[in-house]
Amino acid sequence: MVDTGACETFALHSEAMIPESRTFTSQRLKLHYLVWGDEANPPLLLIHGTRDHAWSWRRTAEALAGRYCVYAPDLRGHGDSGWATGGEYSIIDYALDLHALGEAIGRAPYTIVAHSLGGGVALQYAGAFPEKVAKIVTIEGLGRLFWHGERRTAHERMRHWVESMRELEGREPRVYPTLEAAEARMREANRHLTPELARELTEHGVRAVEGGFAWKYDNFTRSGSPYEFNMEDARDLWNQIRCPILIIWGEESFGKRMDTVDLSAFHDYRSVRIEKAGHWVHHDQFETFMSHIDRFLAE
Repeated sequence: MVDTGACETFALHSEAMIPESRTFTSQRLKLHYLVWGDEANPPLLLIHGTRDHAWSWRRTAEALAGRYCVYAPDLRGHGDSGWATGGEYSIIDYALDLHALGEAIGRAPYTIVAHSLGGGVALQYAGAFPEKVAKIVTIEGLGRLFWHGERRTAHERMRHWVESMRELEGREPRVYPTLEAAEARMREANRHLTPELARELTEHGVRAVEGGFAWKYDNFTRSGSPYEFNMEDARDLWNQIRCPILIIWGEESFGKRMDTVDLSAFHDYRSVRIEKAGHWVHHDQFETFMSHIDRFLAE
């Protein structure tokens, strides 16, 4: 069982399936992933979003583990994975790590279910290596291309990135005196979470530090890149993908409405909107989310 940095066992899911903890290496970083289910079953990858962690997929993994062997990585700088020296956390770095994970597992092609940043990473990977992906579910995984508004010039982007990186060097992780205080912040970030789920996500998402608890993610994951990923590049990559794609988005999310986005670069896709769900659709409306996943994967 993975060391959470908070406590060794959790009564919240003592009856749940306990995954195996493994590691692999990418760019000299030691990265962590969890494995649920029998490796005789087809492989399925679960890719989390920004400042999240592999344990966030626990309910989804357990629901799929009877049919698939489920692999859920902690992205670099997240969860129990290593932190990048110098703060290398662009989408291309994450895509490289996903490719390294696939090679470590050695079971391509993979079905991929991915959230937010993870969705963008999965689409980059599938565009570069279409033969390695059987199906993709991307949950709120396109919005990052549209949230920035007007595209800034290269010199503006470079100046902003340099200044923000310098600011991050002096930023200290926030320390919460108790798990309850950290849990309150988790609930504040997502009002749809049940108290039980908020507690579970918090327990696996923090590590013990002097004075209390801090989130496991590296603050430099906020840094991004001055070389913005643009729609021209996105469409070129998307156009290479040949596998079926299910796009899921939450009606109450802060991202741009998906029915206003041009998805014509995709060859085989469908889009579904889930009501009473925000950005974390798989937490906010789990049963509805899984019903769409089950139908898509069964086809």
